[in-house]
Amino acid sequence: MRLGDEPQRYYLTLTAGGRIVLQGWWASEATARRKFSGWVGEYGHLHGAKITLVDEETGQTLASWP
Repeated sequence: MRLGDEPQRYYLTLTAGGRIVLQGWWASEATARRKFSGWVGEYGHLHGAKITLVDEETGQTLASWP
């Protein structure tokens, strides 16, 4: 996904019950990691919640919860 000319490399998803509830893309890894932490705090209590941060350029999972 691209917003303007800046590639949105870092992809964050929140799934619950096997369905995507929230998703977001950021160009900055630091911003994406802050969002990840915020989502864990805000949505981590949802039944079956899984939060994942992926570097779309490399395909590497950078963080996941739980």
